[in-house]
Formats: sequence, C-alpha cells, structure tokens
Amino acid sequence: QVQRVESGGGLVQPGGSLRLSCAPSGTISSVYAMAWYRQAPGKQRELVADITSGGSTNYADSVKGRFTISRDNTKNTVYLQMNSLKPEDTAVHYCNAKIQLNAGGRLWDAWGQGTQVTVSS
Repeated sequence: QVQRVESGGGLVQPGGSLRLSCAPSGTISSVYAMAWYRQAPGKQRELVADITSGGSTNYADSVKGRFTISRDNTKNTVYLQMNSLKPEDTAVHYCNAKIQLNAGGRLWDAWGQGTQVTVSS
C-alpha cells in the first residue's frame, strides 16, 4: 500500500464548488486507473468517479453533470472538480490509484487518508 496526499476539502454552501486533488506520496511508480470514493457517516463507501490510464471516465448517477474527474500524468495526480454541490454530497472523500512498482509486476492499491467535504447552509 502506497499513501497519497489529498487536499481541497472543506465546508461550502449548497450550489458551491470545490476541487479535490490527490498526489503521490513516498514512492514513484507507474499509475494506471485512478478513482474517487466517498463515505458518509453510517453509510457504505461508494464510487464517485473513476478514470482509466487512457482518460476514459465513469461517474455515479448522483454526480453526473456536476462532477468532473481528470488526471495529470506528468504528476500522477488525480482531480475531482465538484460543482453545484448539494447537502447529500457531504462525506469523507478518498482517492485510489492502481500502481505498478516494476515493469510486468502486479498492481497495488494506493489510498489517500481522506478529505472531508461538507455542504451546508
């Protein structure tokens, strides 16, 4: 497991925007698919969005049209632009990356520690 550093969380009013970032920490490796998950208190963790190494994206139905996932391959960093935020978006958000430490090796999961997003008036 390789940790990643998340930033950009905070408290915003409904309708506001936040941009989450997740950069590598520690080792440098080949990064494949990346994703954002979120977990609200008392609820299961859910996939928010993911992006392949080629840039193809998928979104949860609840965030389609409002959120945009992107990546910077020169920095191995993944972003989540969150617009038109709603109270139901309130959750701890985690980033995930599939990494390869050496050519031809297995893929490993790298997780961030989580960043809180709170949407409230």
